Amino acid sequence: MSELGKGSASCSSSAAPGSDSHRGWLFKWTNYLKGYQRRWFVLSNGLLSYYRTQAEMAHTCRGTINLATAHIDTEDACNIVLSSGGRTYHLKASTEVERQRWVTALELAKAKAIRMMNEQSDDSGDEEPTSQSERTELQGALKILVGKLDDLSTCNDLIAKHGAALQRSLSELEALRVPLEGGEKIKAVNERATLFRITSNAMINACRDFLHLAETHSRRWQRALQYEREQRTHLEETIEQLAKQHNSLERAWREAPTATQDGSERPLKEEASDEDEETEYFDAMEDSPAFITVTASQSSQHRRSQSHLSGASGSHATDWNQEQHMTPPYNDLSGREPPPRRQRRTRVPDKPNYSLNLWSIMKNCIGKELSKIPMPVNFNEPLSMLQRLTEDLEYHELLDKAARCDSSLEQMCLVAAFSVSSYSTTVHRTAKPFNPLLGETYELDRREDFGYRSLCEQVSHHPPAAAHHVISQRGWTLWQEITIASKFRGKYLSIMPLGAIHLQFHSSGNHYVWRKVTSTVHNIIVGKLWIDQSGDIEIVNHRSQETCQLKFSPYSYFSRDVPRKVTGVVADGGRQAHYILSGTWDDKMESAKIVHSSRGGSGSEGKQKTVYQTLPPKLLWKKYSLPENAENMYHFSALALTLNEPEEGVALSDSRLRPDQRLMEEGRWDEANSEKQRLEEKQRAVRRRREAEASEALDEGREFEAYQPLWFQQRRNSVTGETSFVYKGGYWEAKERQDWGPCPDIF
Repeated sequence: MSELGKGSASCSSSAAPGSDSHRGWLFKWTNYLKGYQRRWFVLSNGLLSYYRTQAEMAHTCRGTINLATAHIDTEDACNIVLSSGGRTYHLKASTEVERQRWVTALELAKAKAIRMMNEQSDDSGDEEPTSQSERTELQGALKILVGKLDDLSTCNDLIAKHGAALQRSLSELEALRVPLEGGEKIKAVNERATLFRITSNAMINACRDFLHLAETHSRRWQRALQYEREQRTHLEETIEQLAKQHNSLERAWREAPTATQDGSERPLKEEASDEDEETEYFDAMEDSPAFITVTASQSSQHRRSQSHLSGASGSHATDWNQEQHMTPPYNDLSGREPPPRRQRRTRVPDKPNYSLNLWSIMKNCIGKELSKIPMPVNFNEPLSMLQRLTEDLEYHELLDKAARCDSSLEQMCLVAAFSVSSYSTTVHRTAKPFNPLLGETYELDRREDFGYRSLCEQVSHHPPAAAHHVISQRGWTLWQEITIASKFRGKYLSIMPLGAIHLQFHSSGNHYVWRKVTSTVHNIIVGKLWIDQSGDIEIVNHRSQETCQLKFSPYSYFSRDVPRKVTGVVADGGRQAHYILSGTWDDKMESAKIVHSSRGGSGSEGKQKTVYQTLPPKLLWKKYSLPENAENMYHFSALALTLNEPEEGVALSDSRLRPDQRLMEEGRWDEANSEKQRLEEKQRAVRRRREAEASEALDEGREFEAYQPLWFQQRRNSVTGETSFVYKGGYWEAKERQDWGPCPDIF
């Protein structure tokens, strides 16, 4: 669980009803390296102070903001922004309810502080602001105030002059012989005139004090603002320099002969070891698998206990079909000699070494949707999101084998391994694929060698959504609609795929449904990019109600478990477990059949664990090695190298024909950036025209048909009850006729 999660769990706050006092945990934005940090905030007497811990309240305050001059703003459901002078606090509450409590307390404290404000001035000196424009603006305001003060002084002189004349006249009247009653009235008027003169003098003095305070505080606020600007500029320059130094170190590290003897990469722990003590890490898993496995064997002396599946290692694994995994990639799994087939390419042009100021682009993108950030191709790989979606079929042979299984539980194990295998291509692929244009398509016809053909289409632009349909001659059909939700948070980028994946086997009718987990790209600003997968996948066979629960453990710096770990349990419709799954999403998955289960003792968290006695594990899936020189070819797999290969007869909207992507693959990145900007502007123009037509139709009372995809249509799924885009047919027939007339002109 991340630090944010911990704060949510332990967040406590207290406030008396109607009081302007409040205290509790909030998350405060510190900088682009550390992001949000958990801090203890105390609101009292119109001042908001914060500390690292509650114990620090006795000796060290980390900062204070005066609510009397502060502006309170709410960005979204859980965020609060406080601004006062040159100081701004970006705060985040754990829940929307907690945020509202704080906002209410802050508004109340601000109202009371304004009413009871006692202006204080300090010895600010005569330092002038350094900016010429700011100095001119300040001098202009002071000049106006001085002018108004001169007017008031003139009025005061006139009042004093006329008041003195009035008093002389009253004195003369007083000296005259008038009735007693009239003399008393003249005396009263004289006293009032004196009071009026004293009051006018006091008014002038107060105005002079106001001008002095305004001048003093203006200089102080200006200095504070200038200091904050200098600090921000210094921070930007420092981080930019750090990023350059890290890039240089990475190049030196790659060029130096520091590889281990077996050629393996350095572990991620070494890369993260230079972080300071406040760097956020994932904690060790609190919800670790609630079971222990014991491998059964012929002799009890060979029986060994394995906690958290750590014993399910490759050295003891046997394969369900060892011959299958020893053959080269993409061989026909039926055992027949593969027929002669088209020769596919085995390389793409090497990635050029273009330098780019990452910080200058990223610093203004905090909190934005990834699809709305204007990214140059320097951050891309020469594949579209539709092609990346098709790349999930890298290990299609798992589904071919699952189609031949007699046991639905064994079939579930292979389907689970297939769902995990789709992440194996992402371990080194930190570059961003091209966002497809609305109406863009991608086909992959591999019936000749793999027995399947696949079609993707971008069916929506906001939110971006792609529909995918695959049918195999070897007994299965897969379809999905994926919407990508993403957030850039400074230190990391979270990518949340939304939508269900459906898989149906033709002979048995077994219908499996599951959803993808969250992908996180770390070290966005400084350091080496690395990607992690975390979350849970539940695979359900809706025909038999059999399930598989998979857990992707987030990377933990402090955990002793193997990185990128995946564990799972396959159960029948009655929730009785039959198989234990274990492995990593970047290397392999194994299954072990359960022969006996019993309730064990409590774990470290006090939860009772189930002890499973299993047969020796069997290998389900093993990752293929990357092609030679893959590090210079965007770390593409053998299949990925072929995805953007030019092909005749494809639709006019196919991703292979996208010019900016083709130019990038050829290493002409400057031209690719210009072409990418042209395509995006063309797409925006089409959208504006469509919106104008819709508005015109609405004004005229006519119906306006919204954009409809060419090859997919929305239907309600009878199994899940959800509405999604599914293939309506016609594409492959149109390809056979080469009738691409309905295709939109998007390139």
